[in-house]
Amino acid sequence: MTKTNPSNSASEHTKRFVVYGREECHLCQNMILALKNLQEQVSFDFQVIDIDSSPELVALYGEKIPVLVSLTNHQEQEICHYFLDLAAFDDYLAKIR
Repeated sequence: MTKTNPSNSASEHTKRFVVYGREECHLCQNMILALKNLQEQVSFDFQVIDIDSSPELVALYGEKIPVLVSLTNHQEQEICHYFLDLAAFDDYLAKIR
């Protein structure tokens, strides 16, 4: 899977997210595309991690993918899974502003 990092200057205020998914997963590809489109309106970075690269991630996420989590203050918080839930994403952004 590809990693996306549109701004190379890592500021502590940069909103960072991870999509846990699989290479051959149409739901994962849909969420990644939706996030890329959303980046045209909201400033944030995200990376994609293939859960098949780690038995621990497979055990943790399994069939729940894709899972979008935030990486704020070095802690992960699940925002949504299966599809990009814009309401949950907006609620999360409103909380961290």
